Amino acid sequence: MLPGRFWTEKLKSSEPDLEALGCMADREVMSVSSQPSPVAPSSPSGRKARVAHVMAGSARGGAELFFERLSMAQTADQRPVRALIRHDAGREGRLRAANVETHTFRFGGMLDVGTKPRLQKSLLEFQPDVVVAWMSRAARKLPSGPWRTAGRLGGYYDLSNYRRCEHLIGNTRGLADWMKTQGWPVDRVHYVPNFATDFASVQSVRPEFLPSGAPFVLALGRLHENKAFDVLIRAMTRLPGVHLVIGGEGPERAALEDLIRKEGLSDRVHLPGWVADSGPWLKACDVMVCPSRIEPLGNVVIEGLSAGVPVVGSAIQGPQEILAGTQDGLLAPVEDADAFASQIGAILDDAALAGRLRLNGRTRFEREFAESVVMAKWSEFLDGGLS
Repeated sequence: MLPGRFWTEKLKSSEPDLEALGCMADREVMSVSSQPSPVAPSSPSGRKARVAHVMAGSARGGAELFFERLSMAQTADQRPVRALIRHDAGREGRLRAANVETHTFRFGGMLDVGTKPRLQKSLLEFQPDVVVAWMSRAARKLPSGPWRTAGRLGGYYDLSNYRRCEHLIGNTRGLADWMKTQGWPVDRVHYVPNFATDFASVQSVRPEFLPSGAPFVLALGRLHENKAFDVLIRAMTRLPGVHLVIGGEGPERAALEDLIRKEGLSDRVHLPGWVADSGPWLKACDVMVCPSRIEPLGNVVIEGLSAGVPVVGSAIQGPQEILAGTQDGLLAPVEDADAFASQIGAILDDAALAGRLRLNGRTRFEREFAESVVMAKWSEFLDGGLS
């Protein structure tokens, strides 16, 4: 952990000691403003700040998905936006279809010397007021220029990768608080959550492979050990007659299929792959569950609140913050299949409890995670430094 005084002094220097920051792979000198960029409720100039979003992430992932959603929403809101992304035909196509000005780059490793000058050329051409780097690789490639810089984090990453960023944005309060404990200047740390699609008007549709009338639990996410779907599968052995649908794909598919067979659950646990449109299934399910071992935020939890369905999450990081203890959803200890089964069963057996969680969860979504609320927070940050 970098001491706060040391880190603050380095931010105030126009030519920081990269060796002291442990930046052995990249010797380029950065420049940061000597004073914190102001952040105010609105733009005194009356115009919207021009923003360049830089994303070098993978084809799928929570941060990547929200990057696309935000870029599209800001473009639709008449904000000048340029998306600078790693080569990805699918992402490029989706962004261009939404009229987001999009440019692609290699974003390779240490031997990639071409991406950074191309980024700088694109940025100088676009003349952004703010450049937002999404995750570590993009932050490491940020060129200096006459713009404010921000790193947007969705996890507890090594902050030395963000040395070119004046500001940091965390998508949970816990993450923002952690950034401050790592020595980042308090007035340069900002909490701006993710928004999710509003499923209020979506019609519920049950998966066609489920028997009529059978209660079903829905989980969504990459089939990865961090998501702990194995724990949820074991919980299903304590819930006779209940079906589980896990929408997602990933490296743990074979292991999960073996576990399903071993537990004798082949007729009640279903792995249909990625779900292109999760809204109808979310609206139709009896309970949405996020059993993750690691989950800094939990976009699927927010989607569950949006759909107005009862949510059970693991008692860690993001889900615990989003569900506000037991007010907006229920929590279970990580790895505890019995506890997950108990919480799911409580919702299925108690209509009053289920109704309360539906109402509280939807209210929480509208108050903190609706698109209009989050867009206003982004505007407050982006436009506040204009004069």
